[in-house]
Amino acid sequence: MKRPNLVHFLAIKTDDYISVKASCTMKEWKGPTAVVDLGAFTPKFPIQDFRLLRSSQFRIKLIGLDENQKQVFKKTYDSDHFGNFNFKIPLNEERKKIAVFQAYEIKKNKGLQIHLGSYLPITIQGEKKLIICDFDKTLVDTKYSSTKEVYNSLTKPLSAFPTVTNSLNLFTDYIGKGFHPFILSASPHFYEDSMRDWLYQNKVFTAGIFLKDYRRIFSILEGELTPKDLKIQGLYKLNHLLDILMMTGIPDELVLMGDNFESDPIIYLTLYKVLNKEIEPWKLWSALKKDPAFQFNRKQNSQVLSKFYQLGSMISAKEKKCQVKIYIRKRANEKEISINPVLKLDNKVIELYEGNTALLMPAEAPAQ
Repeated sequence: MKRPNLVHFLAIKTDDYISVKASCTMKEWKGPTAVVDLGAFTPKFPIQDFRLLRSSQFRIKLIGLDENQKQVFKKTYDSDHFGNFNFKIPLNEERKKIAVFQAYEIKKNKGLQIHLGSYLPITIQGEKKLIICDFDKTLVDTKYSSTKEVYNSLTKPLSAFPTVTNSLNLFTDYIGKGFHPFILSASPHFYEDSMRDWLYQNKVFTAGIFLKDYRRIFSILEGELTPKDLKIQGLYKLNHLLDILMMTGIPDELVLMGDNFESDPIIYLTLYKVLNKEIEPWKLWSALKKDPAFQFNRKQNSQVLSKFYQLGSMISAKEKKCQVKIYIRKRANEKEISINPVLKLDNKVIELYEGNTALLMPAEAPAQ
């Protein structure tokens, strides 16, 4: 028997609103009497979640409760035809009391409300400090060049690949300083559980994960992603960088971590120039949109430009300047980064670092 299941639910509470990003799918359900073998738990690997390539529409009823379990909010939301939700809840005095959400799916079985779970919103209020980190080649040295490497990535847990220890240490150090973590990766959306397993193993428990939804690439009607975006990561990463800032608001401090293998430097420096008001967003975008790292079509160009306008309004409304620091893992022994001349590379903002790796070995079983 299959029933609706939330793949992820991310709610971010700021001073003015709660932003919600969620995804729902149909999942096999064995019933409440099914026996679970706790000793059989092993790290997940991506191919186990291939079901997420299927698409379906859902409707959820969201109920907000305060600390005393009193209902202070209730509303229904419809997903897109991939089962994804993305919306904001403006806050008033009553809604500011929301401490937990309860989610119910109410469309698949008419007259039946299926409980999807209870979720705590992440609070990012007052001084905002964010760290946004790429995953592949930055935290874990994954490889996708050959058919064999792609097969291995699908059929093995991420702990089987070398961990970039310098990156992980840098990432967790900033989390320890009060920076809220986000993971931004071009990996397919069905890698989420595997990635979450890896983060939990490395004691990163509250990171919001943003992945590439491959169903959009093969959708004729969408046009948000196209087959060229299988290899070109600029559109996806820039789009979701902007989405994160739309959800959290403009931070006071922002750390961006990536690698020098693809397009991370140009994407991060583009955002830095905009956040520091060095140039109007639309002017910068006009100069960069033809860069090989992006190659947008008309629809993609209008979507990103619209977000840049929104970001520009948010920046204008914020009095305090956002402090940005960029860390880029070296590809080899390079001393500098080759970048579009429009960006005028600022060596004080971007720091190249060595990416030493270590293979994480599974913990030894306790003696019987």
